[in-house]
Amino acid sequence: MPCTQNGAVQLGEQLHCTRLRLVGPLRSFLSLALMTITMQGFTTPSKILVTCNRGLAAPLERELTALGFVIQESLNTGVVLGGTLEDCVRLNLRLRCASQVMYSLRAFDCNDPDELYRAISQIPWERLLARNGYFTVHGNVQHPSIRSGMFANVKVKDAIVDRMRRETGERPNTGAELLGAVVYLFWRNDRAEIFLDTSGETLAKHGYRKRPGKAPLVEALAAGTILVGKWDQRTSLVNPMCGSGTLAIEAALIATNRSPGLLRDNYAFMHIRGFDPQFYRQQQQQLEREVTTPCELTIIATDISREAVQIARANAEAAGVAMHIDFSVCDFADTTVPSGGGVVIFNPEYGERLGEESALVDTYARIGDFMKKKCGGYWGYVFTGNLSLAKRIGLKSKRRIEFATAQLDCRLLEFELYEGSRKQPIE
Repeated sequence: MPCTQNGAVQLGEQLHCTRLRLVGPLRSFLSLALMTITMQGFTTPSKILVTCNRGLAAPLERELTALGFVIQESLNTGVVLGGTLEDCVRLNLRLRCASQVMYSLRAFDCNDPDELYRAISQIPWERLLARNGYFTVHGNVQHPSIRSGMFANVKVKDAIVDRMRRETGERPNTGAELLGAVVYLFWRNDRAEIFLDTSGETLAKHGYRKRPGKAPLVEALAAGTILVGKWDQRTSLVNPMCGSGTLAIEAALIATNRSPGLLRDNYAFMHIRGFDPQFYRQQQQQLEREVTTPCELTIIATDISREAVQIARANAEAAGVAMHIDFSVCDFADTTVPSGGGVVIFNPEYGERLGEESALVDTYARIGDFMKKKCGGYWGYVFTGNLSLAKRIGLKSKRRIEFATAQLDCRLLEFELYEGSRKQPIE
């Protein structure tokens, strides 16, 4: 499964639990939406599934609520709501914590590949896809009649192409690259659902990171760690060991209200029939009007590697926020911590390879010493995929927030760092 579909893949169990509610009124609603979608263009309401990495559902919900959407259901790796394809355009442009925005076309009973083919053939694809265009099929399939998800994807592709050829005399091109429209199949046991993936390339990558650096934190995850913390955007944010700068850059993007849509210009929804370029331009212009310039914004990012700081500065320039971040080269223990409180946040190495963990024991201990001695009045955060090393920090965490990268279960540890001589309890 391509990495761009990670959020959707993780939704398997949650969608399986909700599928029984797709019968009755909602099932009829989706059928009605399918019949009217091309009559009303991008304004037909249907179910929208917004996916995300594990741990990001809570900040994603807050983003959606702030945009005026009503949450219908919360999942471990996504959120269900109702809306139109125009709403999908807005969501793709604005969401920081999402992976994909999926618009449901139809949910149906399905027990074998032939039944899948017939159900997909009934959808009026000639009204959704350009006859000489390009589309991709991805999916998440767990059914005893299917040994390979690729086979199910090909079955969907064949049904779409055969219908298009029959109705228009032409057929669109297909392939694995996310260059045009994207169709997504979810099939678990005897229920299946077909979506238009309106995002295409994952939204988790915000488009400014031209030079990733060593083991970079994906942008959506970095934004989520900032949003779930206690930074008020008025006090300082200090990011020692900044690496390629993703945490500091996401903080600056949030503080200046710069949406991810300002940094990207290709989405799968652009290749759906009925897409209105003027509406899209209006949405982008609205994003530009919403950008703010805070009077006082202090974001400090340091790293002992001069190359890492150069990469971070280049990424910040690409994101349009370099003027808001004070970059410098130094050992993390020498990082300047302004008075007045705020947030200090680390994303140290995890020691994933043999022999690396023991070498990091002293680093994690020094992180704890730095926060105790220099960060009084701040909230401290350490994002790590190694809880054994985290114990070496020597402070008792106030919260442990679960996240997941593509490879690891991770935690964002929160520490309340008191001013003065108040002792910190040791874990």
